[in-house]
This record gives sequence, C-alpha cells and structure tokens, in this order.
Amino acid sequence: MTTDRKTMLVVSAHSADFVWRAGGAIALHAGRGDAVTVVCLSYGERGESAKLWRQPGMTLDRVKTERRAEATAAATQLGVADIQFWDLGDYPIGLDQAALFRLADLYRVLRPYVVLTHSMHDPYNQDHPAVTSFAQHARIIAQAHGHNPGQKVLGAPPVFLFEPHQTEQCGWKPDILLDITGVWPKKRAAIECMAGQEHLWEYYTRVAQQRGAQAARNSDKAITYGEGYQAVFPRVADSLP
Repeated sequence: MTTDRKTMLVVSAHSADFVWRAGGAIALHAGRGDAVTVVCLSYGERGESAKLWRQPGMTLDRVKTERRAEATAAATQLGVADIQFWDLGDYPIGLDQAALFRLADLYRVLRPYVVLTHSMHDPYNQDHPAVTSFAQHARIIAQAHGHNPGQKVLGAPPVFLFEPHQTEQCGWKPDILLDITGVWPKKRAAIECMAGQEHLWEYYTRVAQQRGAQAARNSDKAITYGEGYQAVFPRVADSLP
C-alpha cells in the first residue's frame, strides 16, 4: 500500500469508523509524509451515540458537537491533514446525487493514490455498504470524461475495504495484513479520543492483536498489531512479488 504519490482518501460512514478500522494505516502513511484526507459522511448521531443520549437533557446538536470534537481529536493523533464532516444524517445517511458529485469532484481535486472505505456487506449496519457503494460510484464518475468536461479525469486509484465489526457475517476476507506495530500507540491514543464509544476500545485493541498475530504468521517479521484490508481490484505489477 505504498507509492510515490502523496494523498490517501478515507471515506468513513460515521465519525468514528476511520479510527477503529483504518487508524493504523492512516498513522503509518501520515508518518511517511503522505497527506491523508478523511471524509466523515455522518456524525453517527442516531445509531452510534447511545452513551451521549443517556445523558439528561441531551440534544441532537450537542451530540453532533461531541462527536465532531472526538473525531477531530482522533484525527490529530493520527496525523490527518484534512478531516471533513459532511453531516449527511444518520440511519440512514442521505447519499443523494449532490453528495455523489461532491465526492467525485473531491476525487479529482485530491487525486488520491489509494482509497479506504467500508466492506461491501454489513447486515448490522446498512449505512456501511451504502457508503462503500457511494464511494466507488463517485470514483467511477470522477473517471468519466463527460463529468465536468475539460477537467482532468481521475486515474484508477486502488480501493481497499477495511474490516467491519462483525467480520464473518459480512463476508469480508482480508488479502492484505498491514503491520501497524510501530504506530499502535498513535492508534490507541486516537481510539481513546472516542469517549462516546468507550465500550469499543478494548474490542478494537483485540482485533489489532489478532491481525498482528496473523500477519506475523504469514511473514518472517515480529508483528504485534495489525489491520486487515480487502482489495476491490487486482494489483498491477511488473514482478512477483
């Protein structure tokens, strides 16, 4: 997942998803000098903010404010260059044509060398597969010469799907195991910024340890923490490996 080009794009359904699922990759690439843009389409204000809603007198605006502050702090820990909050609603996220063209135009502006987003299936959260379809549709539009004629069209950045919460039920199978041991302290610090979902801190620590153990087993390296990714498109190479 390394290249001489400089921009990584992460399309995150909710404002915590990029932390749990791709925080290691973000920190790793940011640390190498890549610019990372994270687009949070929703604050997760309805479906992923139960702890906040249990507080007396809580309002929708307060939930959004808290979620934004948490995600912004986490992004800082990871070295994110640009985090965007599109506030498209939650359960469901409103992925209309205007939003689709907005993302397609962002692809053309950023010209990312790699895109990270959600799994294609998730029976527990319909926003997640909707977002990966949305992200990939926008990529296709950004490649189309008839979209905003005269602009330079997008090339073919690879798309990698990060791990869903209920892996086996989502039909997700990693074909890339990323060593994030060196940046684990940054990911853990980012995880701890997500105070509204504290119950997930240890869960995603265990996920990272499991992927690290699998990565070590499939290499000759001592790896403690890892992240898994599923490639959407085949790699193009001039040698094996």
